[in-house]
Amino acid sequence: MNAPLLALVLASLAAVAPVWALTGDEENSVSLYRRLNAGVVNITNRAVAYDFFSNPIPSASSGSGFAFDAQGHILTNHHVVRNAQRLEVSLANGSKWIAKLVGADPVTDLAVLHIQAPPELLTVLSMGDSSALQIGQKVLAIGNPFGLEHSLSTGIVSSVRKFVKTGATEIEDVIQTDAAINPGNSGGPLLDSEGRVIGINTAIFSTSGGNIGIGFAIPVNTAKRVAADILTRGYVIYSYLGAETQTLTPDLAKALKLPVERGAGIVRIAPGSPAAKAGLQGGTRQVIIGNAIVVIGGDIVVKAGGAVVQTSEELRRIIRKHQPGDVMTVQVVRQGTLLDGTVTLTEQPR
Repeated sequence: MNAPLLALVLASLAAVAPVWALTGDEENSVSLYRRLNAGVVNITNRAVAYDFFSNPIPSASSGSGFAFDAQGHILTNHHVVRNAQRLEVSLANGSKWIAKLVGADPVTDLAVLHIQAPPELLTVLSMGDSSALQIGQKVLAIGNPFGLEHSLSTGIVSSVRKFVKTGATEIEDVIQTDAAINPGNSGGPLLDSEGRVIGINTAIFSTSGGNIGIGFAIPVNTAKRVAADILTRGYVIYSYLGAETQTLTPDLAKALKLPVERGAGIVRIAPGSPAAKAGLQGGTRQVIIGNAIVVIGGDIVVKAGGAVVQTSEELRRIIRKHQPGDVMTVQVVRQGTLLDGTVTLTEQPR
């Protein structure tokens, strides 16, 4: 085939070839990534451990984070920066900055870092509102999975769970998403379709270590409160009752012939604590029920702050929602009698 004829054939094919256009949803994802990925940073945690012979063994791990103000403050997960001896933040332009840990909160698995980068190098992500999330709404996660460069995954809000516990961390109102969250994504932002941060990616549920469609993010409203406390004081304030409790189950209540089936039984009271000053009473003796050692004889908290208490975890969450100085109502069962009272909470000792 001669050249003019070949050119004519190619031109004809080009004329009838389909033109592939992005859908509206695809355009939204592409636009958000191009506009906001520079706000997501890579965090390297460098530490030194020692072997049996006291020889130093350097190690490094990585995670994600994002700039939330023009002063160089970075929000990430506590577990990303835990035990760090040196923290390094890499920006999207390739520059690296030594980071200072401003403060961390193991309870919510959040931490704030600071770098001395000039404002013109920072892309600040705006904080949204996680109070009205809808199951099924689109979300996007940007991070550095497995230490790779920035990547984007999309999905939906699968659920908003009242409470999730991962190890020693207890997260309330946690966002569950099917957007792929893998090791290295921790601390990165979960965005809505407007590009606002609605969560901080923190964990996956997996038997293999990889994503299987169940990821969790800390709600941004929690992150805003925690970050504000850290920037103001260097730590997060929590309310304190001063009572150690154990969950009362129906089987335990039946074995002990108690008048209530559920609640938080007080095991012991800290001297001088708000609980002690309010006259709450701890346990008086230990008994063995099955394979468990149970402390009995103390008050059983069945309501706190106007909410029903069925477990020790619920009581802790109710206390956490109060501020130091708040007067919290309590209802307890003491030796078969229902009693009402109040307790003035204080700041949790550090």
